[in-house]
Amino acid sequence: MRVETADLADVLVFRPEPFRDERGLFTRTFDARTFDDELSARTAAGGGAVRAADFIQDSQSRSALGVVRGLHGRSGRGEAKLVRCAHGAVHDVLVDIRRGSSTFGMQQSFTLDDVDFAHLYVPRGFLHGFQALTPTADVCYRIDREHDPAEDIAVAYDDPDLGIVWPLPVSLVSVRDAAARGWAQLLESL
Repeated sequence: MRVETADLADVLVFRPEPFRDERGLFTRTFDARTFDDELSARTAAGGGAVRAADFIQDSQSRSALGVVRGLHGRSGRGEAKLVRCAHGAVHDVLVDIRRGSSTFGMQQSFTLDDVDFAHLYVPRGFLHGFQALTPTADVCYRIDREHDPAEDIAVAYDDPDLGIVWPLPVSLVSVRDAAARGWAQLLESL
């Protein structure tokens, strides 16, 4: 498994190396030792923020072509997650909302798909959203905290201050995401 750093501080991309033959493929989708070693070696947090054993919940979403989910985050201690696209492809976007970070307010996008099976490590303190690029896209999340709706943060996916460019016309968003506050409002609350 190859590991790459992203432009955003502390974000890592884990790239499995699938074995392919006439039957299809086999790939390891998670390796706790690799995760812990790489996070400790490559992030400013030095591995002190999250370890593989801290992930306590796995979730999955299915989205249709053009659907945008996000931008979501967590207040309080935040939420770290490991995200991958198990079926189809998504345009995945992160925004750093950690006030003391060298990349505060910056965004970066990634393509996650079922071809190279890249996993995106999203540290605590990020907004996260994605758009389905295929007729169906299944996204899996490995999360380090139980969900507490009282800590949910949502910022408008189309906020002009962020200026996120979604690759396809947006076909659908949830009622919650359509009513989400803007980036400027979030900054006032941080």
